[in-house]
Amino acid sequence: MSDRFNTRLLVVSRALARRAFRADRSASAPRRIVVAHNLLLGDTLMLTPLLAKLRVLHPASEIAILASPAFVPIYAGRPYGVTALPFATANTASARALLDGATRDLAIVPADNRFSWLAAAMGARHIVAHAGDFPWTKDVFVDELRPYPTEAAAWSDIVADLVDGPEPAPYSRADWPAPPSKPFASPSAPYAVLHVGASTPLKQWLPERWMQVADELARRSLAVVWSAGRGEEAIVARCDPAGRFPSLAGKLDLAQMWHLLAGARLLVAPDTGIAHLGRVTFTPTVTLFGPGSAVVCGPGRFWRATPTRAVTIDRFPCRDQDVLFRRRIEWVRHCARSIAECAEPRCMHAIDVPMVLAAIDDLLR
Repeated sequence: MSDRFNTRLLVVSRALARRAFRADRSASAPRRIVVAHNLLLGDTLMLTPLLAKLRVLHPASEIAILASPAFVPIYAGRPYGVTALPFATANTASARALLDGATRDLAIVPADNRFSWLAAAMGARHIVAHAGDFPWTKDVFVDELRPYPTEAAAWSDIVADLVDGPEPAPYSRADWPAPPSKPFASPSAPYAVLHVGASTPLKQWLPERWMQVADELARRSLAVVWSAGRGEEAIVARCDPAGRFPSLAGKLDLAQMWHLLAGARLLVAPDTGIAHLGRVTFTPTVTLFGPGSAVVCGPGRFWRATPTRAVTIDRFPCRDQDVLFRRRIEWVRHCARSIAECAEPRCMHAIDVPMVLAAIDDLLR
């Protein structure tokens, strides 16, 4: 049997066993709170306003957030006094460690409601999630279902609204302590990071356009360094076949990437996790939105003080899907099509170099 199956079996059996002990479902004065999910990097970082709000509401509580083991190191400084607990569905040991740990009084489940079962298995007395997920079995243990808003909003703000109370203060650079990291060959300042990797080829920009931006930045006296994730080194090679600019593609872990971005004068990236990490490090960031929504993934209220610019073609014809985390939401406009459904990312190709350079100039001015 696979680890995923074993994790599911463990969670289901423990959740059902603890169901009888959930008579008190009060959410008042929780001593231990957990944010339970299994999201990618960008979506995980967008949960930050929820953490900030929980800390204001419950200053003396233990607050934990589940995170992929690869993400845990950037939480080492415990932003907002929050502890990151490693969890991966393909790692049964990580699930067992959660279930054998302290029980929780309150659990917030963003995105996929199936993780309400994990929250129940952790002994959560009160579980809050968004309404509209399916099938109904995901909501068996959910005590409080909250609707998505009827007006356009950033998803980070939508998640924060899962709990009542005053809005958290806008994000400040001092809110996230720098994590420890292993030394690496950091570029000479001032430098710009061009992160060319993405979670899907449909978010990748044309290589020759990346090179044109690199040339322009070099002419503006910024050292250029290429960035991409492990396994994406070939993308950099297509952008810069002559190797004119140094590349750190595939060489850094996430804590090292945190420090690379924190020292950068500029970050340019597609709508991917690294662009959201640029917000956390307060790096001036230009984000290229093709399939994704510059509204849903934008700064919203919480990140409004961060130095960011979005480059996108508003109302692109095939950015017409309205499903977000399996909920149909009337105002959402993005595209989640696969490579099999979309042979060419026309939305990314429609972004030209002058648009990106104009955003860079506006941001750095």
